[in-house]
Amino acid sequence: MSKAFDSDMNDEVSLESMTVEQLKAMLEEKGLPKSGRKAELIERLSVSNEEKVIELSTSFWTRTVVGQFNLAQTVGSVAAVLLLMIVIFNPSILGFGEDEPIYEPIGFDANQTRWYAQELVNLGHPEWEGRMSGSPEEAAGAQMILDNLTEMGYSPQLNTYPVPMFAINSAPIISMCIPPAGGLFGGPVTGASCNSGIGAQITNFEHRTNFVLQGYSGSADIQFGQEMELIDLDDGTVDSLWSEASGKVGIVRGGNSIDGNTGIYIKAAEFGLAAILRINNQSNCGQIVADDCIPIFKSIRVDDMKAANSGSIPENIPFIAVSNNTGNQMLDLAAQGAFLRLFSDVDNAGDIAVSVPCGTLYGKSEDLIIVGAHHDTVYHAQGAVDDTSGTASVLEMARQIAMIANESGTPEYTLRFCTWGGEEEGLWGSKAYVSANANELARNLRLYINLDMNHVDIDTANRGNSLRFFSNSKEDIDAMKDILDVLEDERPDLFPKYSVSTGLYQGARGEPDGMPYNSDHGPFVYDLPDGVTGNALVCYGSGSWEYHTYADTMDRFNEESLGVSVIAYGTYIRHLAWPVFA
Repeated sequence: MSKAFDSDMNDEVSLESMTVEQLKAMLEEKGLPKSGRKAELIERLSVSNEEKVIELSTSFWTRTVVGQFNLAQTVGSVAAVLLLMIVIFNPSILGFGEDEPIYEPIGFDANQTRWYAQELVNLGHPEWEGRMSGSPEEAAGAQMILDNLTEMGYSPQLNTYPVPMFAINSAPIISMCIPPAGGLFGGPVTGASCNSGIGAQITNFEHRTNFVLQGYSGSADIQFGQEMELIDLDDGTVDSLWSEASGKVGIVRGGNSIDGNTGIYIKAAEFGLAAILRINNQSNCGQIVADDCIPIFKSIRVDDMKAANSGSIPENIPFIAVSNNTGNQMLDLAAQGAFLRLFSDVDNAGDIAVSVPCGTLYGKSEDLIIVGAHHDTVYHAQGAVDDTSGTASVLEMARQIAMIANESGTPEYTLRFCTWGGEEEGLWGSKAYVSANANELARNLRLYINLDMNHVDIDTANRGNSLRFFSNSKEDIDAMKDILDVLEDERPDLFPKYSVSTGLYQGARGEPDGMPYNSDHGPFVYDLPDGVTGNALVCYGSGSWEYHTYADTMDRFNEESLGVSVIAYGTYIRHLAWPVFA
């Protein structure tokens, strides 16, 4: 523990016990910089104190801080001076030094956690089941979270932020039709012949299971009578095929070779396609449906799309993903002369508000620990794992911490539990929150903890039992390793069942050794002002083959597995907020 001296009282004062304002006043008195987090202020003062306090003369030591104790002594012999020097560099010789932390595990109620998850799932869209960002369902989920945090005793705050977001007004439609031979009543073969259905071969594809909209899809109503052709674009890398698809509907196999969804959509706008489809031939193949790769939702990088498209997102180019079998079937029908019917009713031209509910327990200092997860889901799925599991974990951790606070009193840190809307489409909620609170976070954020799919599937025998804890802070990930060792012994009913690996990533954003910017921890690490890098702890789980598909339901939910991250991270929060040492 760092200490300072009161010059008037000639007494020892713990820097950690001082407020940020007091620390800054001391720094100003010493003519030192006042910016940074509390830990940085303390370190700056500690270095200053060491430089001014420890003074060696030929005959005596002045008042000296050694390890964690106060030594004031006049020494008249060389032997005593040498002894003091030994103690300074190795205080453990006399039994002094850093105290050992005692980690007290928090509780965890698996049934309560499942209840939180089920209540959120019940708020999903009546037809599509999801809590899409900016939708009434997402807002209802945010209110449920806020109500629970309020009931636990936290100071509630519901933030809403307008962000670039699309709204799905009605379910999309895809059909293909081979007109009757000889045309309707012997007339010419035209797409209009499909409208009556007499003699026509019409294939209807099912929304959610055969195809799903993609992020920021545009709108169109393409009828059979328009005789719309489907053009095979292969993997999307051949520009001549895109040219051939101008004014028509193109279909890409895979698409990762041209920068994923963003690259596909940019190409579709560049070559003026009427719509663009992407065949999933890479994700979940044979895992959910034995002979298929079912369609998944993906978004786009909005800023990159706008930069490539004169500052806007295409409003009249539908963007849809289809399963592998559906895509191949559509190509076969197109080869037989089938025409396409495609309807998409999506508004992607403006901003829509997403919600960020937070509950705060104010501590003795302004130093801040935030725990978060995203409460939105993809539009077409319950999102039981992604990320209802994380949101339920945040609520259960908050409930356990609230009970500890009732017994232990005011914490050393201010503790805040938040959930984010807009994650699936671009981390919009967490980005907006960090931007709106940038100065406070740069000054006071001690740690952000992110729980996104911190879940292991119920079928651990076939899908594995692994979780991964990682951080950009060596201090925090080392503490987690120690806590995991403790919990192996303290909770033999839970922790030995799961394999937890740890990782440290301290590189710059985008570097191989940097923290990934793929969930809501990203803004807290890399988007703070004045060159400040935030500390984060993250947990990812495993076995979620249903990721971003209609099959991400409560049928796969394993509430027990959430206890690993809730207890481990919650135990660390407990230690930081109410520290106990041996």
